Amino acid sequence: MVLALTVCGIVVALVVLGLFVFGLRRRLIQRSGGTFDCSLRWDAPEQGDTSGKGWAYGVARYNGDRVEWFRVFSYAPRPRRVLERSAIEVAGRRLPDGEEELALLSDAVVLACLHRGTRLELAMSEDALTGFLAWLEAAPPGQRVNVA
Repeated sequence: MVLALTVCGIVVALVVLGLFVFGLRRRLIQRSGGTFDCSLRWDAPEQGDTSGKGWAYGVARYNGDRVEWFRVFSYAPRPRRVLERSAIEVAGRRLPDGEEELALLSDAVVLACLHRGTRLELAMSEDALTGFLAWLEAAPPGQRVNVA
């Protein structure tokens, strides 16, 4: 009986520790500011696929001429994806449809992009989208930025 209680106590302590580390990691990512909630679908299928598959929930952070994207449910201290401003081409925007509505946050807008030839989709709030597009258009002189 004592062994079972000890094992249960250790399991509960590990779960609490894991949740604490998730929260601490997110706090450290957001510490420098310029962050927003952003779901990402890398290698997105062609238009018309609204199955909701491939979306990953994350936090994006502006860092100079790059946007760093971190998965929410990860312990990794480094970003999962880095998008360079000069390599992002906006192909269009749309509202989530079909099963995507369940996979994304309720106020999300989907932005279809190309990054170095890879099709990707970003889903974020309307306010975050406005900031993202303004950041893209605020590229230094001489940089090519394609915003549709």
